[in-house]
Amino acid sequence: MKELSYLNKYFYKYKWRLIPGVIFVIISNYFGILPAKVIREAFDLVKENIDLYRLYDGFERQNLIYQVFGSSLLFFGIVVLVLALLRGIFLFLMRQSIILISRHIEYDLKNEIYNHYQELDFSFFRKNNTGDLMNRATEDVNQVRNYLGPAIMYAINTVTLSVMIIYAMYDVNPTLATYALLPIPVISLIILMVNRIINKRSTKIQAQLSKLSSFVQETFSGIRVIKTYVREDQKMAEFAHESNVYRNSSLDLVKVQAIFFPLIIFLVGFSTIITVYIGGIEVNKGTITAGNIAEFIMYVNQLTFPAMALAWVTSLIQRAAASQKRINEFLNTKPEIISGNITDELAGNIRIKNLSFTYPETGIQALSGINIDIKAGQTLAIIGKTGSGKSTLANLLLRMYDADQGQITFDGNDIKDLNIKSLRHQIGFVPQQVFLFSDTIANNIAFGLDTCEIDKVEAAAKDAAVYENIAAFEEGFQTHIGERGLTLSGGQKQRLSIARALVKDPQMLIFDDCLSAVDTKTEEEILHNLGRIMKNKTTIFIAHRISTIKNADHIIVLENGKIIEEGNHSGLLAANGEYAELYEKQLLQSTE
Repeated sequence: MKELSYLNKYFYKYKWRLIPGVIFVIISNYFGILPAKVIREAFDLVKENIDLYRLYDGFERQNLIYQVFGSSLLFFGIVVLVLALLRGIFLFLMRQSIILISRHIEYDLKNEIYNHYQELDFSFFRKNNTGDLMNRATEDVNQVRNYLGPAIMYAINTVTLSVMIIYAMYDVNPTLATYALLPIPVISLIILMVNRIINKRSTKIQAQLSKLSSFVQETFSGIRVIKTYVREDQKMAEFAHESNVYRNSSLDLVKVQAIFFPLIIFLVGFSTIITVYIGGIEVNKGTITAGNIAEFIMYVNQLTFPAMALAWVTSLIQRAAASQKRINEFLNTKPEIISGNITDELAGNIRIKNLSFTYPETGIQALSGINIDIKAGQTLAIIGKTGSGKSTLANLLLRMYDADQGQITFDGNDIKDLNIKSLRHQIGFVPQQVFLFSDTIANNIAFGLDTCEIDKVEAAAKDAAVYENIAAFEEGFQTHIGERGLTLSGGQKQRLSIARALVKDPQMLIFDDCLSAVDTKTEEEILHNLGRIMKNKTTIFIAHRISTIKNADHIIVLENGKIIEEGNHSGLLAANGEYAELYEKQLLQSTE
């Protein structure tokens, strides 16, 4: 229950709905045990009237006794039906109260988890699989809901009904009650022992389900690669293996429950045998009537439900505790990057001093001793081989990570003092790996805006040289694209991503190798448009092709995370270094 105590705040939030639910439980159980008393009276009445009927054999009063007897039984039958109806009404109200609360809490918990995911930094998502993140917000929450609704409802119901029945039994005959309840300590001991096994196996099941979800999510995301390399059979075999592990883990839990439930029923049945035997002795002594035995049998059989419910509730609680533990692991994760308070509009002066960064997940040093000074309105270009640290520098400027050493300042303010949302809102970023949502083209371009303004969207599409492509679609800007933009070409996706950055009209722009999938003619058109847009805006171009960056105010060449050359295009060519060598190679490739 330690892990589940996290949910107590929700019980407090919905206390005025929970309290009536508990009251309905008590009332419904009260109407549940009354029929046993009615049956006792009816049973004793039957016995007495049979004796009277035989006593008046041959007399006229025998018919009168028969009529009274029949009317009394009818009355008792109606009373039992009315009590059952009343109990049913309050059971309905009980479920409407408590089960409804569980759905409200499920909604709140899912929102809390999702919102917490949004607050966590980029490194968190690099460490954890998407399938596992989804499973904790769906399947684990569903297990917790079973605790919040059915488990709590039946736990309260079980305790209330058990207390009422035990009190009623001792009120009739303490000796018979004690013997009838002898198996209860044995049941409690069994439950205590089995609890630990259920908890371990439940944790294993949820962990395997997360692994299975991650596998499926990754398979569907990479379906193109799987089909291209004809690895469908291999993936099906791997899925079958993971499914078998999950099935076997689930069967291990079912085996425990399969033994648990029949054993509980046997012990309750054993109580019935004891009740009949000891009850017969007590009847002979004259301490109770035959009707009391019937009453006790009903009580003992009513205890079957609490005993079975206790086993089921225990299983639900253990599974919920295992799931809540997994949820708490993420909810207790704090973002490593803490936002500052400065929300001023930035002019675009960027200074980088002695910047170094090592990826914590891999230990690979991506940048070392980087010093760059960018004036507002200037264009900086970064070029280098794959793995030289270009994209890492872009991520640090967006504060996806914090540098190990050194400092980044915007207009003289340390990046750590700036409000993260304000900073990123003022930067138009085009990532190297384009991500498009399964939505309309218009909504994808307008993603950075509060509302989709079609005029701005169309203007941005023209600047990104993708307007004509969109206009050629049957539904134009309202065309729905597939998941991750599967229905578009690589070049179209890159240009949509550029349009998404431009539509914000930010003061700073970062383009991370965003023209690698477009042809030379389209690249020239986009660069021409960007030349107009980038006036008075601070722009950072990351590229592999020199044709993309040759007009930049300042160019730096990265290699192994260090700046090996810097200057403008003509100056770097004159230096006859790495940049000039790269230029010659690309020039030769273009003329071949």
